[in-house]
Amino acid sequence: MSLKWTDTLDIAIELDETHPDIDPKTIRFTDLHNWVLELEDFDDDPAHSGEKILEAIQMAWIDEKD
Repeated sequence: MSLKWTDTLDIAIELDETHPDIDPKTIRFTDLHNWVLELEDFDDDPAHSGEKILEAIQMAWIDEKD
């Protein structure tokens, strides 16, 4: 499965599994961006992300934690 920036929920699930001890409410977007790029299944252009996409991923991750 290949993840793209638009796969916010799937990315959030992967991030929660990869970083279970992280509170997504406290992360910086620079860290979030790097962690997404490090996901094994992620395959998209790093430059195609922006604040809105990172915020959507963060919100999905917060929902996943709850």
